[in-house]
Amino acid sequence: MILLTHAYFLEEDEKEKRIMKPYVPLGLLYIAGYLDSKGIENTVFDTTFSNFDSLKRHLIENKPGLVGVYTNLMTKLQVLNLISFIKTSTALDRTKIVLGGPEIRYNAANYLKHGAVMLVVGEGEETFYELAKTFLEKKELAENIKGTAFLKNGDVFFNEERALFRSLNELPMPARHKINLTLYGNAWKQRHGYSMYSVSTMRGCPYTCKWCSRAVYGGTYRRRNPALVAEELELLKKNYEPDMIWFVDDVFTISHKWLREFRDELRKKNLRIPYEIITRADRMNDEVIALLKETGCFRVWIGAESGSQTIIDAMDRRVDVRMVRDNIINAKKAGMEAGTFIMLGYPGETKEDIRKTILHLQLSQPDHYTVTLAYPINGTPLYNEVNASIAPEKSWEESTDRDYDFRRTHSRKFYTHAIKWVYAEVLFSRTKNPVKKISLKLRSLLAQIRMLSG
Repeated sequence: MILLTHAYFLEEDEKEKRIMKPYVPLGLLYIAGYLDSKGIENTVFDTTFSNFDSLKRHLIENKPGLVGVYTNLMTKLQVLNLISFIKTSTALDRTKIVLGGPEIRYNAANYLKHGAVMLVVGEGEETFYELAKTFLEKKELAENIKGTAFLKNGDVFFNEERALFRSLNELPMPARHKINLTLYGNAWKQRHGYSMYSVSTMRGCPYTCKWCSRAVYGGTYRRRNPALVAEELELLKKNYEPDMIWFVDDVFTISHKWLREFRDELRKKNLRIPYEIITRADRMNDEVIALLKETGCFRVWIGAESGSQTIIDAMDRRVDVRMVRDNIINAKKAGMEAGTFIMLGYPGETKEDIRKTILHLQLSQPDHYTVTLAYPINGTPLYNEVNASIAPEKSWEESTDRDYDFRRTHSRKFYTHAIKWVYAEVLFSRTKNPVKKISLKLRSLLAQIRMLSG
């Protein structure tokens, strides 16, 4: 038996439980669908609405010969717990553990020494198919498969890199039928009043932001034919009746030609489902905004990360902050909601840079924005730049990249209070209630005082 899982448990994530916007494990379902298309039987244990004890019981009862685990930064610690459980369970002494996902490439030695038998490095479908095929034939994992890594005489051995799919049109649709998709829709509906399901139209990102991981798809840009995407939307509507769609692509509007063809395919099918996307300001213009509006986009997230051009340039974002601001404003004028992302604590950032970020948010007035503290993901240019000053407080097995701190212009505590300063000042600029204005100004001043003490 071949089992696929991902070890993310929503009930253990207090922050995500408050937000309650769960998305299906699309990467895992793409692998399941690919195995199905090749005649390889497999099952998926979706952990999102389950718990670790249920996963353990499932493993003991079914004794899979091969377990494939999607691993990312959020799931790392539970993946390590899962490996330890399988390795120490006598009932699972023949179970082979294979890991894949964005966490793997730059942490290969640690995962293998913790107990994983093999790693899938990079795009997973073909590599895992070959591993599964040879495992079913020989009951062992072949060591000569492209795109894998394993321990050899105590050292990590990487096989030749596997070429990425030249055309994503070769891929079957993700095997959504293998999980209870209605659990996701119901969770959204109960909390937000509507259901939302995720769809992927592309893989990779050709841009060079220093904090972004390219561990799986590199710097590529590959995209499915818009006719196939429209077909997938049609099937989703027929089988699950989604209220809305979340396109998980890094830069949805990267190709204007693709977007026009997508519009045409939706017209042919008389299909219109409200959807939400992420994109870049330099891939937006009046035509794109009109196309998004026409095809059902109700919310567009336009990446900024900072209101300071100095910091944006340090990140190698290659975008003009004024263009970001203009496109947020123009998207709102067109009747769409606009959101943006802000990252504080990037190397070299000063209080003056944060002031510019506050002004940027006050001028553009996005409907939604998030503020996070920068952290270095292993393998990224940012990580390589600050690696010498990273001071982990816990061992690798007890922490994730989010726990790493590095030498910044100011302390981590300074930026923690700076986040509160940003929120207070932006809220101050939006409210007309004089009592609330006084409260927010006091909150802003308190945050700045605490920044000084940090």
